[in-house]
Amino acid sequence: MLDALALRAELAGLDASAPPQQADIDGWLIRLSPGKAKRSRCINALREGTLPLDDLLARCKQAYDAAGLPLAVRVTPWSQPADLDARLAAKGWNAFDAADVMVLDSLTPDPAPVALQALDAPAYATLVGTLRGSSAKAIAAHAERIANAPVTYQGFALNDAAGALLACGQMVVDGDIVGLYDIASAVQRRGHADRLCRALLALAHAQGAHQAYLQVGSDNEVAKRLYTRMGFVFAYRYHYRSPEQELV
Repeated sequence: MLDALALRAELAGLDASAPPQQADIDGWLIRLSPGKAKRSRCINALREGTLPLDDLLARCKQAYDAAGLPLAVRVTPWSQPADLDARLAAKGWNAFDAADVMVLDSLTPDPAPVALQALDAPAYATLVGTLRGSSAKAIAAHAERIANAPVTYQGFALNDAAGALLACGQMVVDGDIVGLYDIASAVQRRGHADRLCRALLALAHAQGAHQAYLQVGSDNEVAKRLYTRMGFVFAYRYHYRSPEQELV
């Protein structure tokens, strides 16, 4: 059963990923960022409005066509109308990119704090975008989004003694909950992501956070094992649907 922490994570995640380019269409939150993150260029069906579904989808498509973006809906356990996923599937819309939201009910201080290098939004977006092979346009959109998000972005790099990058990640502290985002390792399978995440959680705890959430690809078993070792548990799953081919 979905609990209060799962819903808190969903709402905090919406705040954390908000781009400047968003609007409301009959209760649906549409996001039109040209960046790489799908959660910032999709529809979030937050409320059931007054328009018939086909009319609502047509209005959304006009907005996405004008922005030069593919139409996609992010489907969560809270999407409205409640049978939205089944109705989109019946239209032949493809489902893809399932992700698990995991939560941590209690944060504790780190007895052995790790030193992190703080990065501003452009520097962080460039760093993680380069690691992931993102385009210059996607990196610029990422920097714009996190710099203008309604909750404060904090990005960090974990470096070795010589200053070489080991891993990077960002966190968003929203009241008493923190979200971890864009965790990336420059050196794989050496425990650097674990050290980075624990350091971020400790820092968030010092800033008043008591709970945490993150999003991970449902098929990313390596990352899910890492987060499970840290105490995170599965909260819920979401996916995307689109009438077009799978989004990149």
